[in-house]
Amino acid sequence: MSDDLNAERVASALLASISVLVRRVRQVPVGGGLTMPERSALALLERSGPTTSSALAKEAQITAQAMGATLGALRDRGLVERHPDPDDGRRMVLTVTGAGHQALKDKRNARAELVGRALTDGTFTPSELERLAEAAALLDRLARHI
Repeated sequence: MSDDLNAERVASALLASISVLVRRVRQVPVGGGLTMPERSALALLERSGPTTSSALAKEAQITAQAMGATLGALRDRGLVERHPDPDDGRRMVLTVTGAGHQALKDKRNARAELVGRALTDGTFTPSELERLAEAAALLDRLARHI
């Protein structure tokens, strides 16, 4: 590998570029009314499946109190519901409701549309769009390999 393609330099460049892209996409309001902590908690719950508030807090690396407040706001809006744990009646298990799944889908779609508009506003050539599509597949493979 040449000096220009040093693995550590490529890794640093990728992390910096991806970080900027993610920050910019997150900064643009896309509607739906979910705050960043709410969206993060809801997406984490969707990925993990039914679980407890404390388990979510641990996975998100935030305090149980912060997660509880966020989940309380999501419950009040009907995006999350609580049920007694079938294995331990003292605990409550949280799940994402249909409305919660829809809120996440709407947020993802809005962000995808935002990026799509940026890709098709004339800034990128067709050749560059093809390279970005190839890069997306490679980034996905990289993420799965880490």
